[in-house]
Amino acid sequence: MNTFAVNLLLAVSWCAFFGSFSALMLGSGFLLGYAVLWLLQPLTGIRSKYFERVYYCVKLIIMFHYELVVSSLQVLWDIVTPNYSARPAIIEMPLDVKTDTGILLVTNLISLTPGTLSIDVSEDRKTLIVHAMFAEDPEAVCRSLKQGMERWVIDAVEGPQ
Repeated sequence: MNTFAVNLLLAVSWCAFFGSFSALMLGSGFLLGYAVLWLLQPLTGIRSKYFERVYYCVKLIIMFHYELVVSSLQVLWDIVTPNYSARPAIIEMPLDVKTDTGILLVTNLISLTPGTLSIDVSEDRKTLIVHAMFAEDPEAVCRSLKQGMERWVIDAVEGPQ
């Protein structure tokens, strides 16, 4: 059986044991089930990529929220100060992510971050066209997106390289 399905079964069992199917109870059961499965891994002899993937998905969520706060503050600062520091540019970013899910996630996360917008993906799916609000150095913006958002998505969706 799939490790995620076992973890979900343990979470539902935890809720049934306490007779409460609230989100908090389900979440705590899921975390407890994850810990139990992780601790039992050497005894069962099953090495699952599930544990690694969960780590990278949590990292993606945390780092995206960090980027969201930082870019929101940068845009806010540009709005409330009298100096206009935005230097917009259209940037072509080569994509290392290969799967459709990965490309979709990268483009959406870039678009959700204030100050950047995914415009298009090339026909061969190797280039992403991005509008950046603060692009004094377009290559630095491209490098930042590749080392940040795209790397986190590759780790979470396709597995670390």
